[in-house]
Amino acid sequence: MALTRTDGPLSPAPPDTVNYRIDGPAHKLLMHPFPRRVRAEFAGRTVLDTRAGVLVHETALLPRLYVPEADIDRSAFVPSDHTTHCPFKGDATYRTLRVDGREVPNALWAYPDPRPEATWLAGYASLYWEAADAWFDEDEQVYGHLTDPYTRVDVRPTSRHVQVLAGGTVVAESHSPLVLNETGLPARWYLSPDDVRVALEPTATHTSCPYKGEASYWSVRLPDGRELTDAAWAYPDPLPESSRIAGRLSFLHDDLTVLVDGTPA
Repeated sequence: MALTRTDGPLSPAPPDTVNYRIDGPAHKLLMHPFPRRVRAEFAGRTVLDTRAGVLVHETALLPRLYVPEADIDRSAFVPSDHTTHCPFKGDATYRTLRVDGREVPNALWAYPDPRPEATWLAGYASLYWEAADAWFDEDEQVYGHLTDPYTRVDVRPTSRHVQVLAGGTVVAESHSPLVLNETGLPARWYLSPDDVRVALEPTATHTSCPYKGEASYWSVRLPDGRELTDAAWAYPDPLPESSRIAGRLSFLHDDLTVLVDGTPA
């Protein structure tokens, strides 16, 4: 995320505040080793197991794991007629994932004859994250995607004045929030449940973040009867690197304004 999205050096709009220029195509590729063992499971079977994976960073996209063909269980994949063309990588061939009667069409792709500027992709293949039932980074199950070595998360206590407003209604207010900074994303402000001034109603929504864990969501019920669906979220049991935000709430919705020291966040 740090390299290829928002204002990273390989993004579509790199920052002006540098003393260098990257000469090359507007759409850039970068491959480097991912140093840990990665496994993918499907239908109770390990279909990918690598100690030699690589991350491919591509402009405007999240990093993608590619692994040597030898690290894929070939018996779990069936060749597909599907193909796609990438002007930067070449023509991709696909394989369908099929185990014990379960099937995910076109789950795996590779570039058997990549373009000259991406010859290093030859011999590697990539499995859609959503195709597998579970992914493991070493022996820890991970969600959403692999962590990016160019992304970090910092959580700090602060005395800044944070208000969450719905028009003239104060939804939440704190002078002791936590601020979470995740590379390439806006700062998020996490407040104690005691700072909330309106009713919150849990929803069925859950999301996963490889840096923070699994989030639960709440709708905000305003005094005028309006309901702002999934406007608040929290990580009840966050990952160790984000443990400080456990049980704290953050807010984001089109009908909400977050002010920090009186200025919109």
